[in-house]
Formats: sequence, C-alpha cells, structure tokens
Amino acid sequence: MSTLGASASAPVGRFAPSPTGRMHAGNIYAALAAWLIVKSQGGSMVLRIEDLDRERSKPAFIDGVQRDFEALGLYWDRGPYFQHDRDEAYAEAFRLLEGKGLTYPCFCSRADLHAASAPHRGEKLVYAGTCRNLSDAERRERMSSGRAPAQRLRVPDARYGFTDLIQGPYEQNLAEECGDFLVRRSDGAFAYQLAVVVDDATQGVTSVTRGVDLLCSTPQQIYLQELLGLPTPEYAHVPLLVAECNRRLSKRDRDAALDELLARFGTPEGVIGHIAGITGLAPTSDPATPEELLESFSLERFRENLVDPVQILWH
Repeated sequence: MSTLGASASAPVGRFAPSPTGRMHAGNIYAALAAWLIVKSQGGSMVLRIEDLDRERSKPAFIDGVQRDFEALGLYWDRGPYFQHDRDEAYAEAFRLLEGKGLTYPCFCSRADLHAASAPHRGEKLVYAGTCRNLSDAERRERMSSGRAPAQRLRVPDARYGFTDLIQGPYEQNLAEECGDFLVRRSDGAFAYQLAVVVDDATQGVTSVTRGVDLLCSTPQQIYLQELLGLPTPEYAHVPLLVAECNRRLSKRDRDAALDELLARFGTPEGVIGHIAGITGLAPTSDPATPEELLESFSLERFRENLVDPVQILWH
C-alpha cells in the first residue's frame, strides 16, 4: 500500500469535512484548532472531502464547504481529495484484512444491533458478536433470505491506547468496549473507520485534530493501522461546543450555521475571533484572522486555557 511520507519536523494536518450542509460553529472550531496546531509547528494542511455517504453528500455542499474555508481564512496546502475517488485503495486494505481471516459477514439489521447491544460512551454501541461464529450452513441460510451482509472486523480481547494532546492518556479494551466493528456496509460502501485510516496514511497525515466525540473511535483506528502496517498520527480531541441543554451543535439543527454567524458577527474575522475567544484558542474574542491568531498561539497555552476538556457552552 502506497503512502506519502512526511518530515517528522513538519507535521501534516487535515481538514476532513463531510459535505452534508453548511459549516457551523463546532466545525469551524475544530478546523481552526487543527490549523493553528499544525501551522504553529511549521506544518501543512490537507483538505479531504469525506463523502462516503453518497446520498447525503451534495455537489452544492462540496463547493460550499470549500468556499466557507476560504472565506474564513483557513487555507490548505494540498487537495482537495475526495473519498469517492478512493474505493480501490479501500478495497485493497479490505482484501488484506480478509486475507488474514479477520473479516466476516454480518446479517444484523439496525434494529437487531440496538436490541442486542449495550450503550457505550460516545454514542457507540458494543456489538454483541451475533454473527461472529456462524457456521457456513448458517451463513448460506441467511444469504438465501436475500439480505446483503455487511463485513465486520474481528477485534482482540486487548487494550489499545494512546496519549491525546488534549485529553491525555486514553485506552480501550476493544472486545469489551467496542466489539467487532464494520469495515464495509451492507450496501457495499466502505466504512468510515477503514477509509479514514487508509486516507490519513496515503495523504501523509501525521496530526489529527477533531471533536472529543470521536475519541472512543481512535483505538479502533490504531488497531487497523497496526493490521495494515500504517503509521499512527498524533491525535488531539478538542471539546465539543454545546447548546444550553448540553446538546452538541449540529448541521441538522442548523445550530450556529456560518451564514447565521456572519449575520451576527458581521465579518469572517468576527466569527473567527468569537470562536477563538470562547474556546481558549485566543485570550480575547476580538475579530481576527487565523493568521493573526497564529502569531501568539501555542498548544501549551491552549491546554492551560481550557476550562472543560469535554464541552464548551456556545454563546
């Protein structure tokens, strides 16, 4: 599997938006933090459009998210790369896992999964292993029903951990806290966990900054990196911006969408300055460009200024 190397002294970060709507304050915060962390170390940024969900990813949103980044002054150095162009790379990785005897077909419906799974931190469900040890005859019987299977990856009863730049040490027993997870969906599309691991390696990404809601998926990605012989980036999981009811901001609910932010704060600099100020990326909420914030930004100061590493009230 081909990878693009990156100098240890020059980190490579990434913007990885899903083109399913306009950017909102939470997206902008995570992107700004990623940009500042990488650029403060003299690194570069990759733009990757994560459009695995073909039904929800629209051309207008793909164009719009790039314009949003440009308007906010969050420029990238390479890309855009599109996941819809990457199926063969994902298929190659899947074949490698399949060749190791680590994948198996799963015939469970969404209702089956919810009925048999236990809730897990971070909105995850622990897969109960329902289809893990089906006999060949049982699999043939389920195939004859016409239900196309998904493909799951067997996980070991072992702990996988890392030290996050924001959250500190974190580890997870994959068998107990995750269960065998999807690497290919029943419609044939490759799952997020597999795609993001392959893409990060191929695009030379060495620094990943994203929301803390994805912290619990990182051990799965580290396990995949180990199996595929790929490097592990450095991770930073920033707090989520939440509404007053402790609900995280979302595109679906149009929470603090960029057009509304521009109407409220007047300019892109006003939006960037307010987000930087309330999240600790900057000491004040004065209007500023990312380049202006970069002049005084340091990861150490950002960590010191975080009141809560898990959530920040949007206001």
